Amino acid sequence: MTLKKGKKVYIVDTTLRDGEQTAGVVFANNEKIRIAQMLDEIGIDQLEVGIPTMGGDEKETVAKIAKLGLNASIMAWNRAVVKDVQESLECGVDAVAISVSTSDIHIEHKLKKTRQWVLDNMTEAVRFAKKEGVYVSVNAEDASRTDMDFLIEFAKCAKQAGADRLRFCDTVGFLDPFKTYDMVKAIKEAVDIDIEMHTHNDFGMATANALAGMKAGAKFIGVTVNGLGERAGNAALEEVVMALKHVYKIDLGIDTTRFREISEYVALASGRQLPAWKAIVGTNVFAHESGIHVDGALKNPHTYEIFNPDEVGLERQIVIGKHSGTAALINKFKEYGRVLTEEEANQLLPHVRKLAIQLKRPLFDKELMYLYEDVIKNREKAI
Repeated sequence: MTLKKGKKVYIVDTTLRDGEQTAGVVFANNEKIRIAQMLDEIGIDQLEVGIPTMGGDEKETVAKIAKLGLNASIMAWNRAVVKDVQESLECGVDAVAISVSTSDIHIEHKLKKTRQWVLDNMTEAVRFAKKEGVYVSVNAEDASRTDMDFLIEFAKCAKQAGADRLRFCDTVGFLDPFKTYDMVKAIKEAVDIDIEMHTHNDFGMATANALAGMKAGAKFIGVTVNGLGERAGNAALEEVVMALKHVYKIDLGIDTTRFREISEYVALASGRQLPAWKAIVGTNVFAHESGIHVDGALKNPHTYEIFNPDEVGLERQIVIGKHSGTAALINKFKEYGRVLTEEEANQLLPHVRKLAIQLKRPLFDKELMYLYEDVIKNREKAI
């Protein structure tokens, strides 16, 4: 239960904390344990597994996960309150996140305190945690709307108190990648402290913002499976890891072949449907219907696929529908063990498109075979 040193980027998964804070989502205790095990098995660096100060089942489950002997560092979430940290330490975690708001709108309207109060309480909680020998992340909640001078002062105080890293929270998903880069770069230039990106997806930019922060010098990226999280969710584990691997050529050694399996499990446990069009793990990512695309993909999959489907636990699908061409039909019939000639494909194609329009969807295999029997076989009999 420690973070390995020397990695270029670390993945911090908070499915079991921020993911479960999705409105209406509750994981059963055994589901939380299983998700933690699955994420550990694929090589996630750190798991943020819950909020012990909630007590009851929550604290008990955090303690059970901490006792599993996983390779991942196990972190618990806390307010900037010593009692919260004590509750986390009682669970046996090796890391704590100490969170407090830093933006003026939060300090004035949510906390009803002052900037100095924020600094004082954060410092007290961090010092207490470090005396107990655990890894400490200080979370600057609503960092993206925080006055930069104060944010830098907050980061400096956190480092002086002994914090190991600063979690930069784009709590309301307010940033774009350009602003994110500028803010994170400014903090890194002013304070020698590791930074974690914790981004939300309110404007659909959580993954992009997380990666922009990484480019600016952040070494940790907070994610959730399927992008679960408050409101529109967080940066998605599968998106961040695959973008790092293929866009930035940073292979973290994570077993991505189990992404689809884990995404399906978390979708079921959270009661949230996994859309077919979901980036990376959706079934449509490797489904081709358009004639031009199918022809290219059949000749060389990389014409329309940036990585192989088995890399994330999926399979390529050739879909027969309104936009299909003859190449798709011929290939589909090969799957059935039948040879469809070019002439037969040209005869069949108009009927395929007509039926797909009538049904407003692609054709099932049996429907395609029935159509073949009607159009090709019956015509042969008539001749």
